[in-house]
Amino acid sequence: MGGRSLPAAHGSLARGVTAPAPGTAFALALTGGMTLGPGEGRELLFGRNRPEVHICVGEDDPQVSRCQGRLTHRHGRWWVANNGRLPLRFPSRLLFTGEEPLPLETGYTPLFVRGSRDREHLLEVFVSGPETERPVALPGDVTRPPRVWVLTEEEKLALIVLGQRYLLHEPRPQPLTWRQTASQLAELRPAEGWSEKRVEHLVNRVRAMLSRGGVPWLTREEVGEPVGNALNDHLIRALMMSTTLVPPDLALIDAA
Repeated sequence: MGGRSLPAAHGSLARGVTAPAPGTAFALALTGGMTLGPGEGRELLFGRNRPEVHICVGEDDPQVSRCQGRLTHRHGRWWVANNGRLPLRFPSRLLFTGEEPLPLETGYTPLFVRGSRDREHLLEVFVSGPETERPVALPGDVTRPPRVWVLTEEEKLALIVLGQRYLLHEPRPQPLTWRQTASQLAELRPAEGWSEKRVEHLVNRVRAMLSRGGVPWLTREEVGEPVGNALNDHLIRALMMSTTLVPPDLALIDAA
């Protein structure tokens, strides 16, 4: 199978893929991506220099290397190698230049490239498995999970800011506080009158909607005292599990 381009508007790979052959790799950044079938020695290059790579990541960020890394198919698997100056961040570890490439499991893997001013650029990767392992991700199909919850624009923005550490796949993430969330939203949208109370009201409204829809552990009665961050923690995880929130949503707060 040859490669083909993926448009920037393709949609998050976290919602699954459809591939003609097991072992097909999909790689997607904010500017678009590419998919390539398995084959010994096949490669997908990613980095800042658009003319020389297959997937352009961090094009406007000089701290991202021109060729930051590569996905290579060998011995029946896809491997990630880091060719850049800064490490690649996986959900569970860092991959430094000169280290042995890491194998990718079937399914979804977000990779983060550290850039200037604490920016992190997302590269989504999905390796298709056998037909029986292929996840179902059909937002319009109400008879099968995942159920994608419909949020208003302001609800979604507030939850992305509140749960950004989860979307970044940081180890042991915690939600931002109401104050931190309101402060960042006020920087992003200064004319919209963001306050702690407004954030709390929007988040509680979404939490109540999911609870009425059958999602557990979203009420004080279910969690028990002391509640702490548990309600928001469970809410963000539920929204991510349903792919209502996905890592590419971080683009909305990239300028903060």
